[in-house]
Amino acid sequence: MNDTAPTSAPNGDDASEDPSSLSNPPGLWARLKWALTGAELQPTEPVEQSESRFETAPSIANLRALRVEDVAVPKADIVSVPVTITKDDLVRTFRDSGLTRLPIYNGTLDTPIGFVHLKDLALRHGFNGNGGRLQLRKMMRPLLYVPASMPIGVLLAKMQADRKHMALVIDEYGGTDGLVTIEDLIEQVVGEIEDEHDVDEGQFWVLEKPGCYLAQAKTPLDEFQTEINLDLTQAEDVDPEEVETLGGLVFMLSGRVPTRGEVVQHPAGVEFEIVDADPRSIKRLRVYVGELAER
Repeated sequence: MNDTAPTSAPNGDDASEDPSSLSNPPGLWARLKWALTGAELQPTEPVEQSESRFETAPSIANLRALRVEDVAVPKADIVSVPVTITKDDLVRTFRDSGLTRLPIYNGTLDTPIGFVHLKDLALRHGFNGNGGRLQLRKMMRPLLYVPASMPIGVLLAKMQADRKHMALVIDEYGGTDGLVTIEDLIEQVVGEIEDEHDVDEGQFWVLEKPGCYLAQAKTPLDEFQTEINLDLTQAEDVDPEEVETLGGLVFMLSGRVPTRGEVVQHPAGVEFEIVDADPRSIKRLRVYVGELAER
């Protein structure tokens, strides 16, 4: 019997199991390596860092802790197109959804055959969708198919290796169960990533046209009510003491997290169109205020 006791971290756990257990936490790339491969981490030289920086560092562990099913967009929320779609309808779908990649299916979404990229459509037919008959199959790119149980760190590595930005989640029967993008995965580590179509940081809403606002879900409700000169808390299902944001108001009105593209009605005549959302939260919405908002 070997009398030598195994070396362990002060708390009794193997220090290689969690970067935060090291007295001198390693750098970002070392933690990424740990998250993706489980490789042993070595302490780095002491560096003066504020404690708050490493309070958010454990989110890198999501790459091993979370599965694809935890972050994927549900099947009901997937914006996709049939292979028989017309050019005008395809252009309209790209414009209305704000997406750059759309899955293509034959018959139903349970028989996906690829995806189309907005760039390919623009290069072949111009930015207005003109320039000849649509030949969707010639523009179609192959999809990546993954099981719901795959760790998101494994999928992130596979997407990087295959140079794929989107994958369909397949259930045990071979049908489509959801969709996940590389942005969805990275956001589990670094937080929400805003693009050029998002409202600027520090600006909660923009007026797109008279009576129509594009707003962040985190917009303070009292500030927005002042902007439109309406009290939106005067509704049967809304408790003024419990709601502080536009997203919270819409959640109370619908009783759940609404899906992308869904329109939620307010008794005061205001309409909330969900522009961006995931299974857990609303991110952006378009607000139509009264008769001024010409849809």
